[in-house]
Parts: sequence; C-alpha cells; structure tokens
Amino acid sequence: MAAPFDLALEALGWTGTAAFATAGALTAARKRMDPVGFLLVAGVTAFGGGALRDLLLGLPVAWLLRPDLALLAAICALAVFFAAPRVERRVALLLWADAAGMAVFAVLGAEVASRAGAATWVCVLMGVMTASFGGLIRDVICGEIPLILRREIYATAAAAGAGLFLALHALGAERAVAVGAGALAAFLIRAAALGGGWSLPAYGGQAASGAADPVPETAAPRIEAASAEATRRISSAP
Repeated sequence: MAAPFDLALEALGWTGTAAFATAGALTAARKRMDPVGFLLVAGVTAFGGGALRDLLLGLPVAWLLRPDLALLAAICALAVFFAAPRVERRVALLLWADAAGMAVFAVLGAEVASRAGAATWVCVLMGVMTASFGGLIRDVICGEIPLILRREIYATAAAAGAGLFLALHALGAERAVAVGAGALAAFLIRAAALGGGWSLPAYGGQAASGAADPVPETAAPRIEAASAEATRRISSAP
C-alpha cells in the first residue's frame, strides 16, 4: 500500500498535469486552433519539460509510461475546446494549481536527475526544465514570448525549490522532508509573486542597435522609399 506522502505527491502531480494542460489549451484557444492543435499544445505544455529532461539524461520518457496522465491532459484539452470562456473565468484558480504543479515538478525533476548521477547544478537545471520548459515550448509554438523570459518569478521559484531539496538531501534528510520542504519553498515564492505582484527587474536602458537588428535605423528611409516607388509603379502599370 502506498504511503500517504506518496499519495499526496501523486495527487499534486495530477493537479499539476491538469493545470499545465489546461493552460496550454487556453493558449490554443486564444490562437483559435482546431482540436488537434488543442491536444498538441496541451500535451507539450504538460509533458514537454519532463520529456526533454529524460532525453538529456538518457532515461525513458516518463509520460510514455503513464497513459493515465496522457489521457488526463487530453481530457483537459478537449474540455477547454468546448468550454474555453467558462474555464478562463477560473483563471485565478488555475494559477494556483499551476504554482502547485510547478513546485512539485521542480523538485521531482531534480530528484530524477540526482538518481541518474547528475552533478548538483545539472539537477537544479533539470528541475527548472521539468517545471517550466513545457510552457517555453508552448509559447514558442504559439508565437509568444516565453513566460520564463519575462519578468514573472517562475523559473527562479523552481530553482529555489530544487536547490533546497538537493541541499536537504545532501545533509541526509528523509525524502519526505526534503521533497516537502523544496516543493513548499517553490510554491511559497511563486505564491508571494502572484499575491504581491513581485517580478524581476526588466532591462530599462537604451536598446542596442547594430547588425543584429531586423531593420537598422539607417536603412529604414531607403526601405520606405523603395516600397513607395514599387507601389507607384504597380499602380501606374497598364
């Protein structure tokens, strides 16, 4: 019989999977995708980070061994497809469920890497990846700036939780204590950011210009003139 702590982790894992999948499906709704798009974006959001972690560590991809979680993500995706406006009205609840899922996935991702023999810094990175890279892949697919590259405190909370778990584990703490403390720390940091509007400072200096710019300022007048000349020729053509 499973221990109460393991059952609690399983329940939080289901909650996080449902929250991640629903968040992905809501993004698909904003992009007006079809049901296949909903399933794809929801699945990538829920499992993308963990799958990338497992591939980098040379482990079997965990979600392929859990058809129950895949079914849960699919149900959430299709539910949003048919009831997106109603789900969006519960966005506050979704944010808290997402925070809980992020906290658990960050710690469990670090634990998976630790068991695979990875270095401590790699374990922290794998924890952050598990918790946030599904959303990063979702945002890239949907043409949005990834959440972890914006000012929100998300990856930072995941890294703090994973780091605390690894520190307690190295000191010989029991698994329940290390996992619980790490997940709680990540959740509290994310909760404080949500409740208090905390964010990391964004770059506020003058934007750099150079060859990397899509259209250098010095070239803009020439481009506009060429465009106007092309328009004139087309309009005057027989």
